[in-house]
Amino acid sequence: MKNFKNLLFVAMFFITATVLGQTKITGTIVDETNQSLPGASVLEKGTTNGVSADFDGKFSLTAKSSSGTLVISFIGYKSREVSFSAANSKLGSIKLEEDNSLDEIIVTATSFAIDRKTPVAVSTIRAADIEAKLSNQEFPEILKSTPGVYATKSGGGYGDGEINLRGFRTQNIAVMINGIPVNDMENGAVYWSNWAGLSDVTSAMQVQRGLGASKVAVPSIGGTINIISKSTDALKGGSIVMSTGNDGYQKYGMTLSTGLMDNGFAVTASASKVSGEGYVDGLQFSGVNYFLNVSNQVNENHKLSFNAIGTIQEHGQRFNRRTIAEYKATEQGGKRFNPDWGYRNGKVENSSFNFYHKPQISLNHDWTISDKTYLTTSVYASFGSGGGRRTQGTKFSSDSYRLGDIDQPINFDQIVAENIASGANGATDIFAASKNSHEWYGVLSTLKTDLSETLTLSGGIDARSYVGSHWYEVTDLLGGQYFYNDDLKEKTGGQALKVGDKFNKDYDGKVGRYGLFAQLEYSKDDLSVFFSTSVSNSVYSKVDRMSYGAEDRESESASFIGYSTKGGANYNLDEKQKVFANIGYFSRAPIFDNVFDSDYSVELYDGALNEKVFSLELGYGFKTQVFSANVNLYNTSWIDRFMTFSLPGADGEFITSNVTGLDALHQGIEVDFLFRPMDKLAITGMASLGNWRWKDDASANTFNDTTGELISSETIYAKDLKVSDAAQTTFAFGLKYDLLGKTSISLDYNYAGDNYATMNVTGRTADSPEEADRTNTWKLPNYHLFDLGLRHGFEIAGLNSTLSANMNNIFDVEYISDANNGSNSSYDTAQVYYGAGRTFSLGLKVKF
Repeated sequence: MKNFKNLLFVAMFFITATVLGQTKITGTIVDETNQSLPGASVLEKGTTNGVSADFDGKFSLTAKSSSGTLVISFIGYKSREVSFSAANSKLGSIKLEEDNSLDEIIVTATSFAIDRKTPVAVSTIRAADIEAKLSNQEFPEILKSTPGVYATKSGGGYGDGEINLRGFRTQNIAVMINGIPVNDMENGAVYWSNWAGLSDVTSAMQVQRGLGASKVAVPSIGGTINIISKSTDALKGGSIVMSTGNDGYQKYGMTLSTGLMDNGFAVTASASKVSGEGYVDGLQFSGVNYFLNVSNQVNENHKLSFNAIGTIQEHGQRFNRRTIAEYKATEQGGKRFNPDWGYRNGKVENSSFNFYHKPQISLNHDWTISDKTYLTTSVYASFGSGGGRRTQGTKFSSDSYRLGDIDQPINFDQIVAENIASGANGATDIFAASKNSHEWYGVLSTLKTDLSETLTLSGGIDARSYVGSHWYEVTDLLGGQYFYNDDLKEKTGGQALKVGDKFNKDYDGKVGRYGLFAQLEYSKDDLSVFFSTSVSNSVYSKVDRMSYGAEDRESESASFIGYSTKGGANYNLDEKQKVFANIGYFSRAPIFDNVFDSDYSVELYDGALNEKVFSLELGYGFKTQVFSANVNLYNTSWIDRFMTFSLPGADGEFITSNVTGLDALHQGIEVDFLFRPMDKLAITGMASLGNWRWKDDASANTFNDTTGELISSETIYAKDLKVSDAAQTTFAFGLKYDLLGKTSISLDYNYAGDNYATMNVTGRTADSPEEADRTNTWKLPNYHLFDLGLRHGFEIAGLNSTLSANMNNIFDVEYISDANNGSNSSYDTAQVYYGAGRTFSLGLKVKF
């Protein structure tokens, strides 16, 4: 017993010594304007002990010793070391300065722009802002208060959202994850449902408007969206998230991180499950999001990082638009009405449905060759598979096959019964799928070296190889014995099809893109100047297994040399003010779809030309602790735009129109500001005024898809028409007030106006008076939206927790977000999508 008492005494002594040796340190991390820096890293120097700042920039760290040094860091800011002791444990506000050196590898690798140095118009959205405001919106919608951005849910399906930047669609915006491009290699599109889990693991997201500072061989026109995920900056710990919302929205997930361990490794893993019924009828969805980062700080000079990210998802879609009158006539649906769903055997069935999985994996190597030279290399791959449901037959769109009136769901049971009754005559209406798969490999490598104290040279390679397979496949005969394909394309018709049979199309698109880029930067005192150039070769070819025999199914290769030159300068007038300018010109290869006569041809189109872009931008910035603002003027000319349209002809055969020589002018002014009249109140605002229009008439050659015969050559009257599909005037205003220490409330207002319905330019001939008079397409009504958010921080069993409540469109405003122009450019004939009404969500995040 005596020995036990002695042992107990010794144990208590060591426990007491350990506890007495620990110190609880608190503080708040802010920038030079006293704006909090949520997610900033706080690490006890010489240990792996650290925490991240909460959404107010506050942190609480139990140090392992009674005195020492904290290392505080945040992307885009200079790291700072702060001493602490038992007598000095409440550190108060700790300010970080923006990093104007651009010497960090992460900035080099991901083309992250730095304020007061990089001469571009830029907006940075921090992880905490995404967490606070995203709610159950689509990921692009977090940018809707950013100048130049117009983001919508499109048809309303999960992940079907779209974003426009300065009037340019996603096809002309470079979207990157950690500096790696994710735009589709054939058409340039970004399908956000494939990246639905990004919001869980984003450290920061940056929007560079205009030519931007991205270091890739093929530049974008509208701008760059660069999403930076967590890596070795993620500290030890994790979080659990749970949220619920309108129309059955449910999400739950977990993120775990080891932090940087003594062996140099750091692992961050995240997974979440999301599901719901969707705001629009029949848009049920389900997705599993995952992310994995394994990093190894090999030594002071080498760092390796492996990333894998993706979403396994499926969701119903609203594919077909309706006129406003048809929406108004739907007693049951209204703005929620979706003509593309119904019931089968008592369960929800969709005539338009999407399913896809597109993981991206990458291995990144950062090498500090010397104090002056860095090399960062990313080798990446993506393997996508999935597709979208399509229908064959006319009953799905017939009012006679609905469960009651025209606004009721489709009666799939009736269609199945008639297919069964048809017996040996085969099914009249079936489900098919437009299947797609791809293999994409790439390498992106950038070398940066300081030639002197004022000159820095960087350059690298951007190489990508891609093969995309596309085919139609019968997936469900809906009770029928077979489906007779009487397709009007002679080469694919006359078949009795079973489930699994391919029809209509079956081809591989092959894209190779190889480029070099270089940039020279001069920086001294308050002046920063850069000049960059790039050259690339885009090689396209096609293998069509459906329309051609084995001997002639492969096309010739088409090569297009592209190049770019751009330059800019930033000058800091004083500690508060800056001015910048940039100018650029580039020639870009046409997209894959525009290189061939049609989707059903391997013949190269002789008229395919590079598109040219000339852009000029001026900017002014003002920044103090209380008020900061930016003003940007831009003028972008898009020359020789090429467009392709495939439509049924008058005789039933499909025709393709190739439109060449379209020139567009995108010019405008953007203003944004942040005002902090007191520590607890932040006021934000922005205004974006655009003038986007077509500058000239164009010409169109129309071909018969089957025979390749030239049908007609016509003039397309497009001059002075407004560029469509995005609001040219947007305003935003926001208030955030800290009610208590860890409680804040926010109110955001967004306005969208001068939005014109998407037009089919091939119909703009002199035959119709309204087109000869150059009447603009139908103008959508302007609209105003308000969003409300509440955040409350508290502790559960000693764990930092955050409760978030959001309500979007709090006044349930009815508005039209997207429209296709009708026959006479009027309210009566426009085919529209209504935006979502009032939606809400409630979320809980527990950090450990």
